[in-house]
Amino acid sequence: MAVHPRAGTPAQAEDLIDLEALLAAYHDIHPDPENPVQRVAFGTSGHRGSSLAGTFNDDHIAATSQAICEYRAGQGTTGPLFLGRDPHALSEPAWRTAVEVFAANGVRVLVEGGFTPTPAVSLAILRHPGSDGVVVTPSHNPPPDGGFKYNPPSGGPADTDATGWIADRANELLRAGLAGVRRTPFERAATENYDFLGDYVAALPAVLDLDAVRDVGIRIGADPMGGASVAYWGAIADRLGLDLTVVNPATDPRFAFMTLDWDGKIRMDCSSPYAMASLVRRRAEFQISTGNDADSDRHGIVTADAGLMNPNHFLAVAIDYLYRHRDGWSADAGVGKTAVSSSMIDNVARELGRRLVEVPVGFKWFVPGLLSGAIGFGGEESAGASFLRRDGSVWTTDKDGIILALLASEITAVTGLTPSQRYAELTAKFGEPAYARTDVATTREAKARLAKLSGGDVTATELAGEPITGKLTEAPGNGAPLGGLKVTTASGWFAARPSGTEDVYKVYAESFLGPDHLARIQAEAQDVVAGALA
Repeated sequence: MAVHPRAGTPAQAEDLIDLEALLAAYHDIHPDPENPVQRVAFGTSGHRGSSLAGTFNDDHIAATSQAICEYRAGQGTTGPLFLGRDPHALSEPAWRTAVEVFAANGVRVLVEGGFTPTPAVSLAILRHPGSDGVVVTPSHNPPPDGGFKYNPPSGGPADTDATGWIADRANELLRAGLAGVRRTPFERAATENYDFLGDYVAALPAVLDLDAVRDVGIRIGADPMGGASVAYWGAIADRLGLDLTVVNPATDPRFAFMTLDWDGKIRMDCSSPYAMASLVRRRAEFQISTGNDADSDRHGIVTADAGLMNPNHFLAVAIDYLYRHRDGWSADAGVGKTAVSSSMIDNVARELGRRLVEVPVGFKWFVPGLLSGAIGFGGEESAGASFLRRDGSVWTTDKDGIILALLASEITAVTGLTPSQRYAELTAKFGEPAYARTDVATTREAKARLAKLSGGDVTATELAGEPITGKLTEAPGNGAPLGGLKVTTASGWFAARPSGTEDVYKVYAESFLGPDHLARIQAEAQDVVAGALA
């Protein structure tokens, strides 16, 4: 991928969105329901789009909110709905639209005065059986984008049955010109205040050993990246007595304080060295520095000795540490990972004597295991994870970037080593993998075929000089379709998945034989995929 010449440098005036135009388009542009691009479509994290493109407008949110009301009624969900939002510009008007529709449908809506992180919504749902929630957020996406995701009573991301029904019904309402959407003016829409922040911060000692962090005096720098965790990090410092500095307490819907990401766009990706450049430059000031994306469901870990950690590296370290330091967890609690996460996790799980639960991409696949305690930790290569409370009971069933960020400080306090130093110990034991993700241009038709491949479609027998040992189109951990293909050898693997938003397929690849072998896997992966599609 070509890196933009200003990647990692502060945003300039010409990089910022026109807020007035963006907000006007939210109400003024009406999507064409016959245009597939402008319909409601739920990806792994809800419906996303931009008002300027006609993909995230008042019509979309009104129709989706009405569909959620009808879905929850059909499921017998009669408890309150917890409604959160992040600081993206489109989150505020979409939040208001949702309130108007939910209130008109007689739904009891609980809200917070400020911004609400995704994990705080998940925690609230689990504390109130029979409730559900919505978070208005496009996660780490650029400032022009909006997002809307639904969490059912299980507390985590909705499964495809739920999102499919909601999207289909919302698109019916769009085609009907919103006939059937109930709505009341915002000024008359009833909501109730809920202390998401207070409940979340007070419960943190149940999931983390913060006494150790406090006693050792770990110096922490937390960068909310202008996201929903801004007030939360301040409260964590004050109420829990940690040596924690909020390095950037500002919020701005233009995210003007950000450094540009790899492609020259503003993107609150806490796993990107370009988006995290300003925090990395300050790493010597703190033992552990952390970043979160806009809705705080992702984490970025910066150590004073090594800088920003690769997400896969920190996942492996977190798993190795937690299963050795959580006596309250069941001896049968497995390790959850997505199919495109590093095989270093496989090695760690094997040494721990823990069952590996490998699932397709999407945090929704971890929800049942976290609820039951069948898995202690579930993580994705995109820097999203959550884990059980110290007593082995459920914490959240959605990604929680805040507890993963704090876990880095706990690891340092308890072991005397930073997470990057702990990862060096793992590589000394298992070898150092090379990992990369690339995009390959393709057609919409090829993407559809890729999503439906079977292992028998793969005719290749070798990959990068090694015999192929596995041709997977279903996840080993739960038998669910991968929505693509994973091919393994003794020393490496690749996985190919179609993008949900672009005419490309994503190739994830890893080698334990070094960067040159990884490059061979990446190059030959395209040939293997082409042969299977043919």
